[in-house]
Amino acid sequence: MMVRRKQDVAWADPALLILGSLAAGPKHGYAIVQDTEESAGVTLGPGTLYAALSRLEARGYVRALPGEDRRRPYEITASGSALLTERLKAMSSFASHGLARLKTAQP
Repeated sequence: MMVRRKQDVAWADPALLILGSLAAGPKHGYAIVQDTEESAGVTLGPGTLYAALSRLEARGYVRALPGEDRRRPYEITASGSALLTERLKAMSSFASHGLARLKTAQP
């Protein structure tokens, strides 16, 4: 599994990054890689990207669309959007609590 991160400690799950990218609209693999680099600072390797897409598709969170030349675009499904919403809300709650704890712990 090849995921290159700019930080030593990262929160980036490839499936979450892919769902987040596809929330903006259908994309093919290379466009997903570019989007995650720009939005999260994470570079997904091809093996990681396509393995995660395969798992997401098998679980019904994304679906493949008819191919454009050699590129095959994917789109997020309603259940994928629901999952992404749930995960982002949980992350937001975690961040809020963590920041509040840090604020009260500061001298």
